[in-house]
Amino acid sequence: MDQLQKAIVNEMKVKAIIDPNEEIRKSIDFLKNYLKKYPFLKGFVLGISGGQDSTLAGKLAQLAINEMIEETGNPDYQFIAVRLPYGIQKDMDDVNDAIEFIQPTRALTVNIKAAVDASEASLKEVGIHLSDFAKGNEKARERMKVQYSIAAMENCVVLGTDHSAENLTGFYTKYGDGGADLVPLFRLNKRQGRMLLKELGCPEHLYMKTPTADLEDERPQLADESALGVTYEEIDDYLEGKEVSEQAKKTIENLYAKSEHKRHLPITVFDDFWK
Repeated sequence: MDQLQKAIVNEMKVKAIIDPNEEIRKSIDFLKNYLKKYPFLKGFVLGISGGQDSTLAGKLAQLAINEMIEETGNPDYQFIAVRLPYGIQKDMDDVNDAIEFIQPTRALTVNIKAAVDASEASLKEVGIHLSDFAKGNEKARERMKVQYSIAAMENCVVLGTDHSAENLTGFYTKYGDGGADLVPLFRLNKRQGRMLLKELGCPEHLYMKTPTADLEDERPQLADESALGVTYEEIDDYLEGKEVSEQAKKTIENLYAKSEHKRHLPITVFDDFWK
């Protein structure tokens, strides 16, 4: 493992070997401790896509809420799972299966199509025509906006599903799915997330399905790995300090460099970013 790979692995906090039960406990305690530190908060909000990451984050959130209610006797704690389709979502059955597995306190559905289309139309009026890719980012930001609106009215915080394989590649929308208050999956790679879901008894089809952000109208259900140009197996191996092909290494490190801006808070004149 060369110096750059070692530095990236250290930054992403990935361990080569994990105990799934330990990591489940770590995330649950992390979520509970946040609520204990800010007692005016009453829970969490998370959009559920029907994929591995939101299913895992949602299940961990609900387990944390269950323990908070049991320990405090306060029934007001809640986890709100939100379906956020743009029009008709092709894999809505998976979303519903995920919610059935999670058993959230509440499940809401907010269709973002009208809001996204209205935003696109408003931009056209001033001569800004969104590309299909840019519109995909618009969808991601609208979804996060909805979650923050719900959280504001329910005294909750918004959870993110970002894990270390996603964080490394920058495979998320800045201030969209990349905007959240707490990210309980950071430190895990993709295969480790699957290990936790298996341990939690999740239906296999939810964590073995092909990962997709499904943001583009012209390329619906585009697989993450096709968009990235590298497989999650290769990314996971890289994050565990293993050797990968030279092509995979180059692709991963290029993605890391290009997405550097996504892993920073807004930059001020006092930052040493330019040095």
